[in-house]
Amino acid sequence: MNQKFLLRIIILLNIFFVAFFFINCNAVLPAQQRISMGTVCSINLYSSGSQELYDKMFQRLEQIDNLFSVNYSDSAVSKINRAAGNAPVQVPAEVILVLENALQVAKETQGAFDPTIGALVKLWGIGTEKQKVPSLSEISAALELVDYRLVQIDYEASTVFLPLSGMSIDLGGIAKGYAADQLVQIAKDSGIESALFDLGGNIYAYGHKEEGSLWRVGIKNPLQPYGSPLAVLSLSNSTVVTSGTYERFFEVDGIRYHHILNPKTGFPVQGDILSVTILGSNSMLADAFSTAVFVLGSDVGTEFLKVQNCEGIIVLSDKTVFVTDGAREKTEIQLSDFKIQP
Repeated sequence: MNQKFLLRIIILLNIFFVAFFFINCNAVLPAQQRISMGTVCSINLYSSGSQELYDKMFQRLEQIDNLFSVNYSDSAVSKINRAAGNAPVQVPAEVILVLENALQVAKETQGAFDPTIGALVKLWGIGTEKQKVPSLSEISAALELVDYRLVQIDYEASTVFLPLSGMSIDLGGIAKGYAADQLVQIAKDSGIESALFDLGGNIYAYGHKEEGSLWRVGIKNPLQPYGSPLAVLSLSNSTVVTSGTYERFFEVDGIRYHHILNPKTGFPVQGDILSVTILGSNSMLADAFSTAVFVLGSDVGTEFLKVQNCEGIIVLSDKTVFVTDGAREKTEIQLSDFKIQP
């Protein structure tokens, strides 16, 4: 190989690598996924995303997880639970904020959603290596520790006190929604115009698609969650939060025990609902409402949505689908065997 030919090769390679460098410097970063809050969290900032902003958002998720997770012994919630029956615990203001909202939803639903359900959640252990069907005596004892009305918040001292030893709060039914709202706020503050956040099924479609069209978000078929979606929603600046029997469960002797527990009975909810999807701008409340409506059942649940002026979709076991008036124009049923109630 002569020197002139070799030189040409070197020049061509240099041109290639320089072009590659500049192309990748200006390339759109793909969506990023990380494990946080006990699930896979996905963030897509499209053409406006920088690695610094992605990192900032995932760091915020970690901060929230470290405050609210009952799986971390040093989280604020774990400290509150350990001190139950002994002393109030000082916590950051955002813990008070989320707990306050959880207690308000509990009051509005007469305990269908109850953040003091921690003792029952731990007893069943659904989704963990310790999942089991508890005895009636165990459930009865745990139910004695479930009562949102007993939680004491001192706003001046920023403390929370659980008066009964063994009492335990679990904010898993509202914390992911709060986290989604926090990501949206970061997007707003950063001038982002299009983003899609998926926190393990808690979805927030922020802004519009970059070409200006609405986001299209699928709702799973609760009977075949890994198949074709039951419905597709067209929306913008909206959260989509779904609670369903297919999310976490185990079976014993042919009976399925799912993770949505009734705070009044201590057992997984038994009713006519397969899934509840809530739409709205506030993901924290949508998160809590999806659980509350599931526990309330279809009749009381639909009335609750009307009172709250909240949009939602309730899928029933007979394959009928209740859709609130405000959500109808956004909803397209994809499976012919499911029918929207007239």
